[in-house]
Amino acid sequence: LSGIGVQCGAHRLWSHKAFKAKLGLRIFLAACQTMAGQKNIYYWVRDHRVHHKYSDTDADPHNSHRGFWFAHMGWIYLKKHPLVLEKGNQLDMSDIEADPVVMFQQKYYVPLLILFWGVIPAVIPVIFWNESLLLSILGCVFFRHVYMLNVTGLVNSYAHMFGYRPYDTRIRPAESTYVRHLMMGEGFHNYHHTFPWDYSASELGSLDVFNPATAAIDFFHAMGWAYDLRKPTPAMVANRIKGHGDQVEAELHRTSS
Repeated sequence: LSGIGVQCGAHRLWSHKAFKAKLGLRIFLAACQTMAGQKNIYYWVRDHRVHHKYSDTDADPHNSHRGFWFAHMGWIYLKKHPLVLEKGNQLDMSDIEADPVVMFQQKYYVPLLILFWGVIPAVIPVIFWNESLLLSILGCVFFRHVYMLNVTGLVNSYAHMFGYRPYDTRIRPAESTYVRHLMMGEGFHNYHHTFPWDYSASELGSLDVFNPATAAIDFFHAMGWAYDLRKPTPAMVANRIKGHGDQVEAELHRTSS
């Protein structure tokens, strides 16, 4: 649920507007994103939009040129580069500010965080299968938080430093190889930075590779909660590969996937 909140909600819905969601789904995704404990949606989206607009420059919050550990986790704990703040303040966030679900979460983030990040995950195992409170807190709160933080971190670090670039060789983000499944569908990063508005964050679908976020969006779409799913046509992808990608790597990528 934490991953769905970040990947489907903060990332694909609010940051990239890759699909549209009805009110109930937006509330559900906001609750799940709160459970992840990765800042509120407003600031998550602002940082991510700056990251895409100024990827791997000093204006990128997790600039991979500053090293693996900075991009992976250090950027969270260190002071932001002045350019990150400057460019972030110049972004148009009017669409986010117009969403009452996002603004409600921002206004009441601390109590919501305590409830969804800490209390609910800790008490459910205690109530329903008699787990000890200590083990529940350690496993369902702290371990879960650290695990999901590292899954997200791999996308910012590993996927910007290792892999191949079949869609656009001019940019640093790459299609990850060995740790792709750990990223839960977010490892197709050369593609994602080429087509950031694709709701699947991949040329492939949820049944082609391990991509639980895409599967979730497909499920919400089947239920009528998600709509206007955006995806480039095969011709658009082929034209980008032909113009700026590596056609040999593209074919190997499809075969290995």
